[in-house]
Amino acid sequence: MSKVKETVEVEVPVRAAYNQWTQFEEFPNFMEGVEEVRQVDDRHNHWTTKIGGVRREFDTEIIDQLPDERIAWRTVGGETRQKGVVSFQRLDETHTRVELVMDVEPSGAAEKAADMTGTIDRRVKGDMRRFKEYIESRGAESGAWRGRIRPGD
Repeated sequence: MSKVKETVEVEVPVRAAYNQWTQFEEFPNFMEGVEEVRQVDDRHNHWTTKIGGVRREFDTEIIDQLPDERIAWRTVGGETRQKGVVSFQRLDETHTRVELVMDVEPSGAAEKAADMTGTIDRRVKGDMRRFKEYIESRGAESGAWRGRIRPGD
């Protein structure tokens, strides 16, 4: 597995940054290669991606979610294997640090090549920059889910 880590500081309150991140179906607006995210229920999302000409569909499960602090997930079933956590740190009233840490296990020749050449790392860095632009240009979140999911629930 490869570890990818990226941090951005966004000029919005922590509540707005966190709330926007809970709007999974809007991820294609700032995540390159993500064609669709469909929220199945509070814990599960179905993803459709196309990266390097390879289309994949997979499901993720949120395993830990604490409002204004973190969201952790893992893939379930399928070929795509990853897990990660996005955390939110209040810097002051109008600034938040957002950190994304992911463990990705590339499957297939195209993904292994992308991993070896640093493409996955660059893509995540770009996605985080685009999230910053997305939330700052909006000025406010488009929605929110403030529920709590605990590991083992």
